[in-house]
Amino acid sequence: MTDLPHLPGVRILRDVMIPMRDGVSLAADVYLPEGDEGPLPVLLERTPYDRRGTNHADRSAADPTPRSKPAIAAEFAQDGYAYVLVDCRGRYGSEGVFTKYANEAEDGFDVMGWLVQQPWCDGRIGTLGLSYGAHVQAAAACLNPPGLRAMFMDSGGFSSAFHSGVRQGGAFELKQLTWAMKHARLSPLSQDDPARLEALNAQDVRDWMAVNPWRPGRTPLAAAPEYDAFIRDMWRRETFDDFWRAPDFCAACHEGGFTDAPMVFMSSWYDPYALSATENYARFSRSKAGPVKLVMGPWTHGQRSVRHAGDVDFGPAATLDGNLAPDYLALRRAWFDCWLKGRVAPDALAAPVNLFVMGGGSGRRTAEGRLDHGGRWRAEAGWPLPGTVFTDFHLHADGGLSTEAPPPGERSWRHDPADPVPTIGGAIASGAPVMAAGGYDQRETPGLFGATVVGRALSDRDDVLTFETAPLTAAVEVTGPITARLWVSSSALDTDVTVKLVDVYPPNPDHPEGYALNLTHGVLRLRFRDSFAAPRPLVPGEVYDVEIQLFPTSNLFAAGHRIRLDMASSNFPHFDVNPGSGAPAGEASGAVVAINRIHTGPTCLSRLVLPIVPARGS
Repeated sequence: MTDLPHLPGVRILRDVMIPMRDGVSLAADVYLPEGDEGPLPVLLERTPYDRRGTNHADRSAADPTPRSKPAIAAEFAQDGYAYVLVDCRGRYGSEGVFTKYANEAEDGFDVMGWLVQQPWCDGRIGTLGLSYGAHVQAAAACLNPPGLRAMFMDSGGFSSAFHSGVRQGGAFELKQLTWAMKHARLSPLSQDDPARLEALNAQDVRDWMAVNPWRPGRTPLAAAPEYDAFIRDMWRRETFDDFWRAPDFCAACHEGGFTDAPMVFMSSWYDPYALSATENYARFSRSKAGPVKLVMGPWTHGQRSVRHAGDVDFGPAATLDGNLAPDYLALRRAWFDCWLKGRVAPDALAAPVNLFVMGGGSGRRTAEGRLDHGGRWRAEAGWPLPGTVFTDFHLHADGGLSTEAPPPGERSWRHDPADPVPTIGGAIASGAPVMAAGGYDQRETPGLFGATVVGRALSDRDDVLTFETAPLTAAVEVTGPITARLWVSSSALDTDVTVKLVDVYPPNPDHPEGYALNLTHGVLRLRFRDSFAAPRPLVPGEVYDVEIQLFPTSNLFAAGHRIRLDMASSNFPHFDVNPGSGAPAGEASGAVVAINRIHTGPTCLSRLVLPIVPARGS
């Protein structure tokens, strides 16, 4: 663990041990303004990543060097707060055993119960944190802990981890594997055990991604049994039951008991928690006094101070810094000053919703080699946006996508689990070394994990169907939640249907073949078509009416562009590959090649439902 430096104007209570209800104690550092004994409003940040460490996202557009947690805590302390940094259970200085996501609701409640009893606490607590630091906030808030008066949840805070974050549409998000490999190596146990660390470093997760199932002791995490057990447990838990309804995983399941404190949900269109943020905002803005705010940028996970996501540039307006607020620290300080100190509310969060509408750029290549996609911030009154027109875009058997109902028809594709469609960008975090987040041309490139034909467009694969509009005669804005309602059949007992919304650029001198920009995605494992609690195998050849929830987005499709829906039965390694046998997750089964069909026509209205935002003033 990093030693604490001397921080001017700050008094630090080091290595404070906070007792939990089960006898375990969590390690904390308390930062207080020097010479001020309080009582003071308290800011609480809980983390599994070292309370004295540095987060790569804690930087600004002006200074890309990440700042340490102690340095940020000191700034808040110098401004009259008590700032408390706590290691999660089983991490760094804290006692107990760390199991990802477990115990966070009760531990958070107990920490806040302890805080309000301290002489330097005035009884008002604000919570903040990124990613896991947001998950722990939402978990504790389900129990309505004492003293909680304001929250700022950045890129995390599960609405339902089963539906997005750990699983999605019944499929397992393989970012959990890459996360586990990284953090098993970084864990205190590994850092203190050279043999364990050497064994973990000898493993290459790329060699294991297609192995399904993983068996005890025969995984790349065998040297870290606590991480090995976590992954295998999460992978096998494929039905929505009481485990997934616990506060650690599901704020939606505990709406009634959730805190009534003012709260900010911040995320981004290429963040794996975009769906959680928008769902949490929609739910709690209706049921809680709050106020409740939503901020959605164009970034990847936590990267609020950069203007690009993957291979796509959104222009100078894209950063939080200098657009919504001077910087991230200033935005949070203004929020907590309002609700913990009674100061004037920040102008940046005056509107209920602040979102970035992507699109409107030139489509040319920037000096850095990225696609100039452009975009702009906009303040809104709610989510979905008032005035949104949810519009059916029907799939046609000839590959068309239009608001006109199609004649009867069908298209088929062959899904071979041994040759899955590779993931190219998307709403991903912790995906290295097998996948990267953001927007990309949907084309296989050198070094892409799973690529078999470099230069090939995914739309040219035999196992990918595309449905696209004619070139648009006028710009079309799509902002909001998106669903696909499809009529499908399969030759297998089970299969996945994966979908992807794409903005298709016409050719230009920089992109002579055009550019197919991924915007958002969805997946459904068809044995969960009726219920995530009670899966049922398919009857081969029977046609089913299914609904797939895509992640939300906000994009302006420019005139001359096409709106496209890509459809397949895999998106790997974003999600685990369905073997098609119908066997439960984590059980050995032979792979089955599936012939899947999409049905169209008056009695099978397969359609993409897009949230169209009319041009202002029309």
